[in-house]
Amino acid sequence: MEELAVKLNSEGIQKRVISPGKGDLPVFPDGTKVSFHYRTTLCDGTVLDDSRSMGGKSRPMELILGKKFKLPVWERVVITMREGEMAEFTCDTKHTALYPLVSQSLRNISVGKDPLQGQRHCCGIAQIHSHHSLGHQDLDHLQANPQPLVFTLELLQVMPPGSFRLDTWAMSDEEKLEAVPQIHEEGNELFRRGEISAAAEKYHNAIACLKNLQMKERPGDEAWVRLDEMITPLLLNYCQCQIMLGQYYEVLDHCSSILYKYEDNVKAYFKRGKAHSAVWNEAEARADFAKVVELDPSLEASVARELRQMEERIRAKQKEEKGRYKSLFSHSGTASTTASTG
Repeated sequence: MEELAVKLNSEGIQKRVISPGKGDLPVFPDGTKVSFHYRTTLCDGTVLDDSRSMGGKSRPMELILGKKFKLPVWERVVITMREGEMAEFTCDTKHTALYPLVSQSLRNISVGKDPLQGQRHCCGIAQIHSHHSLGHQDLDHLQANPQPLVFTLELLQVMPPGSFRLDTWAMSDEEKLEAVPQIHEEGNELFRRGEISAAAEKYHNAIACLKNLQMKERPGDEAWVRLDEMITPLLLNYCQCQIMLGQYYEVLDHCSSILYKYEDNVKAYFKRGKAHSAVWNEAEARADFAKVVELDPSLEASVARELRQMEERIRAKQKEEKGRYKSLFSHSGTASTTASTG
């Protein structure tokens, strides 16, 4: 143990065991999957990220060793731990320079966004030296002022190679393309069973997988277009889930992005119309539904039903507001009478 501590110190890493794990130190060949909770802090104790509350959920980190994760120091320190162990690692700046980019991806994932959203199409080192905002003030400050960080890890599980199904991010390009139809169907089955959140996550995973491949192609090229045509139906399924989950503004964003590229996509107009209707954008909803009927007259009955439901909600809202205003003026008149007779 002392020998290990000396070796880590020589690499600019200081380890402090908070609670020991169980059993012997595992063997960690390449391809081993590790699951752990992490908390990242500055040396003054300021918390940057905590996997137990990331995006309002407890979301353990999973790594497959040997897959060249963007933050190599996590692979370096986790192989010094036993299952169940909790330890604190203070790591020199040379190990933490890429953390802002890693954190941005993890934060995106925690709120259901593309892990690469907001990142420029260049290598990590180039992004570090650019002035491109990561969309988070604390990460922008850390990117401009690299410094040592403290990682508090709790090793939850160690799975040897071959004992688990690969996550999409750990697959080769060929494996990703082969896996997407299966993930798509898994999402469809979950949707049919009414497990809407789980279905949305499946669709999101498949989309992220294809977008990762798409980033390697030149926009507009044949391969890029082919991948985009695979992404679009998945994104529409994801939007249907988000409508059912009440995430209307996300639906507006995604459907608008589809229509920017595919002006005659009826499903995108229909879903965007439903989202506009849900957030009281009456004029925009009517325009989208009119476009649906123009592109596919067979959907006229479905559009009429949506319009009736929207009009009923608008009337109910107006009635509620009228009653509230009437009550407000009634109280105001009572107060004035009381004041004058006093």
